[in-house]
Amino acid sequence: MAPLVPIALLCIALCVASSAAECGRNTTLEGYTADLRMSQHQLRGRVAVLDGCSFRVSSLDLLAGSASARWWRADGADLDSLSRGAPASDDPLNRTFASESLVFRLLPGLSWPLVPVLAAFDPLTSSLFGFVRLPANATSNSSDASSDSASQAPTMFDSCAQLSPRFRVRWTLREAENAIDVGLEAAVGSEYYMAFGWADPGAKPNATMIGADVAVAGFTEEGLPFAEDYFVTRSSECLLRADGTAEGVCPDTFYGRRNGTGDADSVNNTRLVYGHRRDGVSFVRFSRPLASPDKRYDVAVDAAKSMTVIWAIGLLRPPDSLSPYYLPLNHGAPAGTAYGHLALNLSASPSASEVCHGPLDAEDKEDQGRITAERQTPLVVTAGPAMHYPNPPNPTKVLYINKKEAPLLKVERGVPVTFSVEAGHDVPLYITSDAVGGNATARNTSEVIYAGSEKSEGVPATPTELVWLPDRNTPDFVYYQSLYDPKMGWKIQVVDGGLSDMYNNSVLLDDQQVTFFWTMSGDSINIAARGEKKSGYLAIGFGSAMVNSYAYVGWIDANGTGHVNSYWIDGKDGMSVHETHENLTYKRCRSENGAIIFEFTRPLATSCSGRVECKNIIDPTTPLKVIWAMGSQWSSGRLSVKNMHSVTSNRPVRILLLSGLAEAVEDLRPVLAVHGFMMFVAWGMLLPGGIVAARYLKHAKGELWFQAHTYLQYSGLSVMFLGVLFAVAELRGFSFKSTHAKIGAVAFTFTCMQPINAYLRPHRAENAEILSRNRVIWEYLHIFTGRTALVAGVTALFTGLQHLGHRYGSKTIKGLTCGLVVWVVSGVLVVAYLEYMKVKRRRDGADGLSHKFVLGNAEEDDSVDLLHSDRFDSKMDSGSPGSMEVQLQPLKG
Repeated sequence: MAPLVPIALLCIALCVASSAAECGRNTTLEGYTADLRMSQHQLRGRVAVLDGCSFRVSSLDLLAGSASARWWRADGADLDSLSRGAPASDDPLNRTFASESLVFRLLPGLSWPLVPVLAAFDPLTSSLFGFVRLPANATSNSSDASSDSASQAPTMFDSCAQLSPRFRVRWTLREAENAIDVGLEAAVGSEYYMAFGWADPGAKPNATMIGADVAVAGFTEEGLPFAEDYFVTRSSECLLRADGTAEGVCPDTFYGRRNGTGDADSVNNTRLVYGHRRDGVSFVRFSRPLASPDKRYDVAVDAAKSMTVIWAIGLLRPPDSLSPYYLPLNHGAPAGTAYGHLALNLSASPSASEVCHGPLDAEDKEDQGRITAERQTPLVVTAGPAMHYPNPPNPTKVLYINKKEAPLLKVERGVPVTFSVEAGHDVPLYITSDAVGGNATARNTSEVIYAGSEKSEGVPATPTELVWLPDRNTPDFVYYQSLYDPKMGWKIQVVDGGLSDMYNNSVLLDDQQVTFFWTMSGDSINIAARGEKKSGYLAIGFGSAMVNSYAYVGWIDANGTGHVNSYWIDGKDGMSVHETHENLTYKRCRSENGAIIFEFTRPLATSCSGRVECKNIIDPTTPLKVIWAMGSQWSSGRLSVKNMHSVTSNRPVRILLLSGLAEAVEDLRPVLAVHGFMMFVAWGMLLPGGIVAARYLKHAKGELWFQAHTYLQYSGLSVMFLGVLFAVAELRGFSFKSTHAKIGAVAFTFTCMQPINAYLRPHRAENAEILSRNRVIWEYLHIFTGRTALVAGVTALFTGLQHLGHRYGSKTIKGLTCGLVVWVVSGVLVVAYLEYMKVKRRRDGADGLSHKFVLGNAEEDDSVDLLHSDRFDSKMDSGSPGSMEVQLQPLKG
């Protein structure tokens, strides 16, 4: 056996040499390097091709994937290309890599020409962690491929320093260009800012903030990154002095404009390069000059010298009506965790305690939009472009729920979930156990379908309703997906119990950003509100607008304690928000992933008097108008500009507490405005004008009074009829629920009776002194219907304005009501004057009428046809009063 040992060793050596020779044949990419482009799992690293079958990844950071995660080869980084790809190496990526440098070998028989894209990929969930594109050979301008990935996601830097357990700064010097690239990275929520900059070299050790030049970076409410140049004049938020100048932590451009320096160089010298949020970690890269031309608000950075830098993380206040900038609020606590300072030499390596080690690992990695499904509240499913999809790679379009892109959906077991699907006929919705979707059987993968099918599709004009009832056998996590296209949806978290079980009713308020819950309990009401997005506080108000409303605010203080307070608001600034002392019980407030939820119980009717909150009575039979607002920070006691809300409802929602229904308060509809105008023309001008003509123009010669009376009455009747048609068409049918509709119906009915009444008028007996029974009944009926129609018509004008004000909250309703009152009073005064002149003419005998104006005036001539003026005879000069004349005559006795 001994002679066989050298032979075996020789064979092994020959095999290794043969393998090495085979590996070395393909060396066109030898020496090629490129940075990995991060897509997920905090992947960072620099890939270097060593030879024809091995590569090194240096400074490798990666959060652990599943057991199936591998280095993958594909033709591209899109989902279709990756699904057609195959493993490139057998080494698993199922552990956390912390700034490691490792060598990986390609699978046997695999060469670099077969690896156009090298990716870190998990085929189990079709999740792309990151990738790098490889050229045909190293001489085909390797910098192009390197810059291709770097320019799209430049997350690699030469140096990195750990500022706190959840905050880092990375940098790359470009001294030849008088610039430095800085990357700020923090495991914080999207509502937080990241600040980093250089202290004034002449500042005292205990006052490093004053005179500091910092960059403030973060993300807008739309998820877009920003980086701005700020200067610190005071340890406070950016505020305006009484003289209009600025102080605090303010943008450089803000100082230049407010302080009137007129410095052309007082500009934003911080240039945004790139930013993203991945796995609950914010990352923003920007560049700034080492020696800035702005000598007033920028600090010159000496790259070879140790200088003091300051940093902070905290809540961010979005732009509002007072300031167009994203402004940092007071940083958090304690020191060393939320703010601090240290000496940093950009050209030297950080100390062992400051060096970055491994990827940042956020506690909340799934910080995309969240929605909690509620009973009786449909979830609107649409399709839209993929902007911040949480699980790349993704298609060009993804599913949106209630206007949120692929949110995490939270449902409760035993509570039906209703989807209103209107994403398109090619996007049927279904609930599945498969994380990829798109019909797993087509990929030879098994799945469990809990709801939905190819029929669960629709468009906004004809949506399809899909109802799903999670039960006790439903897993904790399932997925909503499209049946035809993979990875359009995201996760559904299934939990036990919640607000739906605690409250009988719930509605989504305006813009689907706040859910309002309530339960009637005897003479009290239990109320809860939940924000559907992250915020520092949540406020709901009872009223048509925040001004003159009663508000309830829930917030979490710096110690993590929840608060619920009530306020009366009579203005648009912080000084107009007055804390009240309502009898609120069972107050609770908490934060779930940054979204505020608060609850309280209050009596329907107050038991106090003399205070403003004593008028805050809730009548369950009357619709309750509810509005909402959110902001970055709230505090008890005196409020300031920092309590300005950053987002509010656009309009109130009318909630019917007893029925559990709600509707948005809409602006005054144009068709209803036309209806109101036509009714004013009919009942405010034409019909009263016809009555006035019949009573006060008899002294005029000829047929003037009769023609005016006839034309005005028929015109008024026609305009009134058209006005009714406009209202019926807009409201899609007749409805007599409101007081205005009931009174309007009375006016319309009695007005339509008048021409019929005139046509059926009985002739008088030959003996003028004796009236027939039919004639007496007719005249009483004519008087009653005419006067009732006039009173009901004018009353309908006022109730119509009140109805519009109550339904639509129009600010012009009060003015219109006052104008109508003035018009009616003016009309009454004119009629009083005409009546005075008529009486005066009677006394003087100028109008030829007797002094008696009694029912059945003896001077009336029955030969007059009140519907046709051509039958009018000359006897009208003797005093025929016409149809409406009889209506206005006082009764005998």
